[in-house]
Amino acid sequence: MSGHSKWSTIKRRKGAEDAKRAKLFTRAAKEIIIAARDGGGDENTNPRLKLAIQRARAVNMPRENIERAIKRGTGEIEGGEAMAEIVYEGYGHEGVAFIVEVMTDNKNRTLAEVKNVFNKMGGNLATSGAVQWQFEQLGYITLKGDKLDFDALFMVAAEAGADDVVDEDGVMTVYTPRTALAAVEEALRSAGYEIEESELRWFAKNEVDISLEAAVKNMKLMERLEELDDVQNVATNMSLTEDMMAAYESA
Repeated sequence: MSGHSKWSTIKRRKGAEDAKRAKLFTRAAKEIIIAARDGGGDENTNPRLKLAIQRARAVNMPRENIERAIKRGTGEIEGGEAMAEIVYEGYGHEGVAFIVEVMTDNKNRTLAEVKNVFNKMGGNLATSGAVQWQFEQLGYITLKGDKLDFDALFMVAAEAGADDVVDEDGVMTVYTPRTALAAVEEALRSAGYEIEESELRWFAKNEVDISLEAAVKNMKLMERLEELDDVQNVATNMSLTEDMMAAYESA
């Protein structure tokens, strides 16, 4: 998980992680729409919707926007039925594997945009299943607040089913099995912790070593992919060093 963690750290330093409020709202709305469509509009009986609403509130999404997204998902307002979740797979420089998660109401548009970024940045889109076997999906939770007690946090998270707690450049991050994300988040909230992010993300089972030049090119490819409106998350299996991170930040 070190490559993904370092990439997250870089984005925090550069302030590039979803810097535009409009994109934050768009991503949150899509999650709510799909959650409500698949599990109903009552957050008390739909754990996925409850998590999506909590994430929307965490980025200060207005209540009317949240309610409108729920209604789109339940069919009270048109548009939710066309929304789809898709995982694209691809290759970057020196054979690095990419997983690109999207939520879209226009599959053809999104496929064209993702393919265009891969082609322009020196990578290529792969067929379904080509690289996904190299990854696993885990729960990913980050917490707000300075000077959190690591041991106390670890005990709460571990007792709820978390795999690990890591201090990543001053940000406490909790990793969970895929099926334990909701339970761990609920335990943390009940214990008084403020959640910053909580979602399922793909992580490489084994990271690959590449050259500094290729690492910078791959990070630029990741950045371009994440700028697309329909892209929710991007994961790779490249191993990053401090030198690579510094080279990218100064590029």
